[in-house]
Amino acid sequence: MNAPSTDKSSAAKPTARAAAEKAIETTRDTAREAARRTAEGIEANPLAVLIGGVAIGVLAGAVIPRTEQEGKLLGPVGKRLNDTATGAAQAARDAGKAELDALGLNRDAARDQVGKLIDGVVKALSSAGAAATAKASNK
Repeated sequence: MNAPSTDKSSAAKPTARAAAEKAIETTRDTAREAARRTAEGIEANPLAVLIGGVAIGVLAGAVIPRTEQEGKLLGPVGKRLNDTATGAAQAARDAGKAELDALGLNRDAARDQVGKLIDGVVKALSSAGAAATAKASNK
């Protein structure tokens, strides 16, 4: 009486295969969703992504040691970039300062305005005190 033989390994193979296929499909779906969310985030705030990328680049540049060959090849380029950036920042500062001066917005003008404001507050307080005194003496 031979009972029909059941081969458990052959029965497990389709189940394992189905599980593996399901896992692969789930992984694909998750990757697609992550890519979609990332693209939406980049579209919604590209400046933050740019700043983050620059920060990561600076961090990587600071952590990864520079080779002698990189120093020879990129040293002059870095100096030129630094000089150009420094010149641009100085020019922007000078132009902004000139524009503020043309509008009368400088340190001396601000000091004068604060002085006038304080004088006005003192006069208002003096007038209010005199009015209060006059009102009190009339009663």
